[in-house]
Amino acid sequence: METLWTAFITGGLSLAGVIISNISSNRKIEHKLEVAQAVTDTKLESLTAEVRLHNNFASRIPIIETEIDHLKKDVAELKA
Repeated sequence: METLWTAFITGGLSLAGVIISNISSNRKIEHKLEVAQAVTDTKLESLTAEVRLHNNFASRIPIIETEIDHLKKDVAELKA
């Protein structure tokens, strides 16, 4: 009977240790994931701003090219 109680107590304490260890490990992992997600969000915001700037520039290029063509024609007319 003592052996049975010893096994129950040992098993219960082992189970408690495993549960506490898992909870602690999960909290550490969750914290690391939160930090990594915050870094990712910051980088994503920065990249989004750069893409918007690039898109604005890319949309202006055809307008600039058109204006250059008009200026070339004006210069050609002035030379003639």
